[in-house]
Amino acid sequence: MLQLDQIPLKQIHGVSALKEGELHAFGISNVQDMLEYYPFRYEDYRLRSLSEVKDGDKITVQAKIMGIPVLQRYGRKSRLTCKLMAEDWMFTATWFNRHFLKDQLTSGREIVVTGKWDLKRMQMTVADSEFPDKGVARSGTIQPVYSIGGKITQSWMRKTMNQTLQQFGEMIPEILPDLLVRKYSMMPRKQAIAGIHQPQDNREGQEARRRMVYEELFLFQLKMQAFRALNRGRADGVVHTVDNATIREFVRALPFELTDAQKKVELEILHDLRSPYCMNRLLQGDVGSGKTVVAAIGLFATVRSGFQGALMVPTEILAEQHMRSLHKLFEPFGISVGLLTGSTTGKKRKELLAALQMGLLDIVVGTHALIQEDVYFRQLGLVVTDEQHRFGVNQRSVLRRKGYNPDVLTMTATPIPRTLAITAFGDMDVSTISERPKGRIPISTYWVKHELMDRVLGFISREVDQGRQAYLICPLIEESEKLDVQNAIDLHIQMQQAFPHYRVGLLHGRMTPAEKEEVMRSFYANEVQLLVSTTVVEVGVDVPNATLMIIMDADRFGLSQLHQLRGRVGRGAHASYCVLIADPKSEVGQERMKVMTDTDDGFEVARRDLDLRGPGDFFGTKQSGLPEFRLADMVADFEVLEKAREDATDLIKDSSFWTSPQYEALRGYLQKEQIFQGDLID
Repeated sequence: MLQLDQIPLKQIHGVSALKEGELHAFGISNVQDMLEYYPFRYEDYRLRSLSEVKDGDKITVQAKIMGIPVLQRYGRKSRLTCKLMAEDWMFTATWFNRHFLKDQLTSGREIVVTGKWDLKRMQMTVADSEFPDKGVARSGTIQPVYSIGGKITQSWMRKTMNQTLQQFGEMIPEILPDLLVRKYSMMPRKQAIAGIHQPQDNREGQEARRRMVYEELFLFQLKMQAFRALNRGRADGVVHTVDNATIREFVRALPFELTDAQKKVELEILHDLRSPYCMNRLLQGDVGSGKTVVAAIGLFATVRSGFQGALMVPTEILAEQHMRSLHKLFEPFGISVGLLTGSTTGKKRKELLAALQMGLLDIVVGTHALIQEDVYFRQLGLVVTDEQHRFGVNQRSVLRRKGYNPDVLTMTATPIPRTLAITAFGDMDVSTISERPKGRIPISTYWVKHELMDRVLGFISREVDQGRQAYLICPLIEESEKLDVQNAIDLHIQMQQAFPHYRVGLLHGRMTPAEKEEVMRSFYANEVQLLVSTTVVEVGVDVPNATLMIIMDADRFGLSQLHQLRGRVGRGAHASYCVLIADPKSEVGQERMKVMTDTDDGFEVARRDLDLRGPGDFFGTKQSGLPEFRLADMVADFEVLEKAREDATDLIKDSSFWTSPQYEALRGYLQKEQIFQGDLID
């Protein structure tokens, strides 16, 4: 019998070749993908009585048309109004840009309208409307809302999802063992998937989501616990044999003293390196906490043990930065460091690849260029990935496969509460650097309102006149009709006018990689004094001479993002400042500004962010590095995540898991995810 992921989309009635191509753009390739493409919210079209609704509610009511519709045109736009009667309530319904409805709004005809209710004016701005005499499609139901685009409409998606459930709903397999379904009183899988797409009421929708959230988190944890068990049980990793005296010699030569936290993490990493089991460790620390020097100690130990090391970073600027700092640390010990990026071409690239393959190059720093097919190592012993969330799992694993089971150290500057990190990265050991290096000057943070912008400009002028540099960050690239916030293009022009004697650079996400690299190179070399940018500078850029971070409309950013941006200054010997320009209207927005001025401790900021913003918005996928799920939220559903981890751990430890027929579906899932091959199981 065919499995759902083997059935092409064209088997669904109503899906043409054109529509199949459109669905592929959403990552939907087969019937299973279709059924697991869940709505992100719901529209409630259940009929309400006007006597029970509040001002501002979005409601659906059935009414009778009581007058002649009035159409007003404004160029290409239009406004259509008509009197309606629902029960004993007479009100005005308004449609925008729906002029074609005028002839259908005939007096005495029944209509169902959905929209925002204005109790004071006794009117409704209509978002949806339909006529019962045409056959009602939505009224009285809860309708899913999907993320769509292109030529896929909401109504087509709903209709096609219903068709998919009718055709293939009975084929949806149960993957969870019966003992877990009973343990948590969960509905069967086929009922849950149908309940997510077509909930009859709120309770059914919540129960369906509860079941599928648990399943998502459980399968994620099962995958990690199985990977951990199978890999930790095999003593076929690289064994590094460097002695403590050699390490102490390197540490004593550092231009600064390690913090206690760095020393603790260093011992954890060295213990892993000397073990016959593959290291798979996550190193997290606040911006500027000294993660790179700890990684350097690991790379030093690797080279002194006769192996090569690799450090992969997301951008060329960052690669060059790490190359310079590592070269300075390793040169006195005769350890060679090379740089491999997309800009490394021709003869230089050939020579570097040859040195790497012959073992003449000890350490290579690079971007994703490191994982190209023609890159070979003689004996790769340690892979370090910086800003790990910027690379996909496949990219990291390709680099790992360049050697024979090398140790892996993954670094991130996003502080994640330790309990969440341990649970989220269940296949990794987690090390945390919670201290700042000694002598680092704290960054002074100020919150000012837009009306004080002239004083901010004076502050910028004083810093730049002293030879320093400044960032100015905007939430948008260009002007938006929907948002009244500062944009980078306009601000760049304003700064050029305000500071005609300084060079003002512009950086944003629509620029090509080469253009971005050139702007950052100019800023690093102090050829550009002011850099107007979007959040593309958030991670990894290290310009010691930059002492001022100005963030426009700071209330548009999350706390963790603001903290990452603040961490771009304070990298040198000079006092540094962060100025948040914002007029937040809400209490939460004001409290966020206060948090930023109260502390520059990333872990405290992360804790307060979780308290303030609520679990659903805590982690932005771009900055957290946490796995993405279709339904689950690792913070909002943290208790479920913990239970799922416990259940997965217990199951993997149970010897019957690997042989019992009741777990066949889960073993099949692990094989499909390439956690193991069939011949690994006795």
